[in-house]
Amino acid sequence: MRQLSPRATLHTIGCRLNQAETALLADRLKRDGYTLVEFGHPTDLLVLNTCSVTVGAESDCRHLVRRTLRHSPHAFVAVTGCYAQTGAEALRRVPGIDLIVGTQYKMHLPDYLPTPATLQKPAEPQVLHARSIDREDFVLPGTGDYEATRANLKIQDGCNFMCSFCIIPFARGHERSRRLDDILREAQALVARGHQELVLTGVNIGQFHQGTHSLLDLIQQLEQVAGVERIRISSIEPTTIPMELLDYMATSSKLCRYLHVPLQSGDDRILKAMNRRYTVREYVSFIEQAVRSVPDLGLGTDVMVGFPGEGEQEFANTLALASDLPFFYCHVFSFSKRPSTAAARMRNTVHPAEVKARSRTLSELSRAKRLAFYQKHIGRRVKVLFESRDVTGRWTGLTGNYIRVAVAAPEDLSNCLRDVTITGAMDGLALGHLAEGDPLS
Repeated sequence: MRQLSPRATLHTIGCRLNQAETALLADRLKRDGYTLVEFGHPTDLLVLNTCSVTVGAESDCRHLVRRTLRHSPHAFVAVTGCYAQTGAEALRRVPGIDLIVGTQYKMHLPDYLPTPATLQKPAEPQVLHARSIDREDFVLPGTGDYEATRANLKIQDGCNFMCSFCIIPFARGHERSRRLDDILREAQALVARGHQELVLTGVNIGQFHQGTHSLLDLIQQLEQVAGVERIRISSIEPTTIPMELLDYMATSSKLCRYLHVPLQSGDDRILKAMNRRYTVREYVSFIEQAVRSVPDLGLGTDVMVGFPGEGEQEFANTLALASDLPFFYCHVFSFSKRPSTAAARMRNTVHPAEVKARSRTLSELSRAKRLAFYQKHIGRRVKVLFESRDVTGRWTGLTGNYIRVAVAAPEDLSNCLRDVTITGAMDGLALGHLAEGDPLS
């Protein structure tokens, strides 16, 4: 016998943008009468928001469906996200999936579910899929439902850059921006729910535009929303960041001094084969300008290893550049051959063992650079937005420039913005205490 309030589980594979969309779907399901339960617990409905950036993400999707049906064999399973767009036919053959919703229909997925009272598995899966995806500016229903302190705010979707390794333009379509009034509406609602930091998300957020309004204009308007204490820019392409944005970041009290700027490769020949829109010299020039313009900038990047044609010298160039530039971390990705992309047809593939070794080398460099960046801040007073306790009982949170800080305090510091003096650093964590003069110190 079904409960009066059916249970729904939502699970996200992939990027921060997927997380933002899942949060909006969660908000709608709660309003439709579902009780949200954590993934792994018995449920009546599973909504799986998928990724197709790597082959591993697709196998993860199949595994998660099977895992859910082991403890909830009668659960209705709805799959959406990028894999639902690029791999709908493959998903149709996965036992237990009941609804497949492509990109065009994703944010209206709850409209295509049976009513909560009649939720049951059909004989055959229903597929809602369109090859074409709207190019118009858009609005999003509802307000993202987040348990986390920071809230993602989707401002843009789609990409026109067509990097040779990337399937996202096929999965999400052309660039389009969210209407400014709708962004401000959700920002106000998120603040009303207690979120002090908003993380701007999208596929290519530097391309955001609404009429004459740019990303910088949007940030300035978001700063005027009462209760917004921090605005953080998520991953952004180097060719889309104007100097005006850097100058503003240097003086703003709310825009975080943090940039995640994908590099992908430190070799010009590989960058050209990737169809990236800059040379090594141009990228270095931008990073040097950013560091000069923004004091104490926290700088991260993405690096891909194993792209076809990446020999020892090309990797050595990447490693040298990642070492020399002032990144304090690198997200390291292995090349994954994706159907429909130009790179899938390239030869001179790199042996998996070599890819693994190169990934390990870059990951070790990233850990060392993060520790050095944290150590540089020892003795400094910083503002930390606390999130939760770690396994040792310490409260942890982030500075504006993305340092994770832990302090020991008996008081509840969740969602509190406090001054902290950093006293030490270890792998992946800075240690500190509440600064003198802080109300709880």
